[in-house]
Amino acid sequence: MREYAPIQAPILQSDLLDSNYQYREYSPSRSLKDFVACYWTVDVNASDMNKLHRVIPDGCVDIIFDLKSPSFSRGAFVVGLMTEYEVLNFSAKSSFFGIRFYSDTARQFICYPLSELIGNHVFLEDIWSNKALFLVEEMMSAQGISEIIKKVELMLLKFLILNESHTDSLLKSSMDYMYANQGMISIRMLAEKVNYSERNIRRTFQKELGIGPKEFSGVIRFQSLLRELYFDSHSRFTDIAVKYGYFDQPHLIKSFKRYYGLSPTQIFK
Repeated sequence: MREYAPIQAPILQSDLLDSNYQYREYSPSRSLKDFVACYWTVDVNASDMNKLHRVIPDGCVDIIFDLKSPSFSRGAFVVGLMTEYEVLNFSAKSSFFGIRFYSDTARQFICYPLSELIGNHVFLEDIWSNKALFLVEEMMSAQGISEIIKKVELMLLKFLILNESHTDSLLKSSMDYMYANQGMISIRMLAEKVNYSERNIRRTFQKELGIGPKEFSGVIRFQSLLRELYFDSHSRFTDIAVKYGYFDQPHLIKSFKRYYGLSPTQIFK
């Protein structure tokens, strides 16, 4: 059972959602829970005014389908790991469906090291070939979100059956410890846990993910902080921050500015 569940900005700032800007998340089937964090949709009607959609680092990679794309070949793309926030400005009617993969098992579906995706949007056709075109066409003709998810899960389950696991064992075990410790584990301690050198761990993360273990654990820690701030209405803000290693205000604000682009008080009013 996964000990990590990322959270995104529209969930935290649901007051920004309205009839012209909707974000929703959907749980995967039991067979895919170890691979898929969630499915998500963004629907925007920006005919009257532009709508901003904030995306924050979550330690995951996404396959995104543009359901309004005029071309099947450009209707889906893959986005790698993020280490800083991004704000998208929608100025036209838009509809997107996303598959949010855990990065330690995503290679079974992406088929390439995630390091090759850093800083790039790669068209799914370049990875899946005709399978991508078929799925995009199927999704665009689907009647509602339930049918879309059904078609997507059929494709993902076929990948699990046909493709061998490409997950690096050192990467997987290292990330398991990071999840279990909510990102609050030093690389030295991690090396002791997995019985590998710190150098080997850093090399594996860079080769497979394109970012270092310290960077990745920082994202996991920040995500864990956000979840607790969102779901725990009884504890004091400062107590939760200290729990996750943010012992002074400048350190906390610096992380929020980098990963979220806003101060804590702008999010948790």
